[in-house]
Amino acid sequence: MRNATKVTVSTFGAIAALAGIEHGIGEILQGNIAPDSIVIESWPGSGLFRILAGEPAMTIIPNLLVSGTLAILFSLIFLVWAIMFVQRKNSGLVLILLSIVMLLVGGGFGPPILGIIVGAAATRINAPLTWWRAHLSTGSQRFLGKLWPWFFSACLVAWLFLFPGSILLDYFVGVANPERMIAALTFSAFGLLLLSIATGFAYDLQQQTDAQQTLAISG
Repeated sequence: MRNATKVTVSTFGAIAALAGIEHGIGEILQGNIAPDSIVIESWPGSGLFRILAGEPAMTIIPNLLVSGTLAILFSLIFLVWAIMFVQRKNSGLVLILLSIVMLLVGGGFGPPILGIIVGAAATRINAPLTWWRAHLSTGSQRFLGKLWPWFFSACLVAWLFLFPGSILLDYFVGVANPERMIAALTFSAFGLLLLSIATGFAYDLQQQTDAQQTLAISG
């Protein structure tokens, strides 16, 4: 039985991890130097990352080479956990804690926020979803569950267009209003993510209900 919440968490968790790795690479390439402040740019002066204002991040590590290395390390751990161990007990808490570490060591701002959201969703994988069951009728469960593949697909497109799509589009073609475009893409990506998670809960709830009905009939 496909678990929509697990698919959502693993997919967008992977995107968060890859974005964190990209931040770390930019910081490593700056070399063995100290940052000017706690807030940094992962790719300062890069034409490729102009549309993202050099990829802002923060770090509590007083060395960009070390910070970038740690950002890549913890992003890789996040990636492996989101894909391979997300159904384990307390996996959601692990993802949230890893996201906080990513934030503190130069993994950017967007990737850790995305990681925290999917980490919170991961706490509901294989959960009984009691609140949702109490507030959604069977018809509502089926209707919202059918919407999950559409919201999931639209969300995936939005995130891929935000990263790396917007970067490549601006670099090769140029974007007239980059700030407005990034704001719209960010709003769409996070909004669709929340809708994907909510409809994913409905999908999983309906799967649980169908499994229980099948078991009752066979028993």
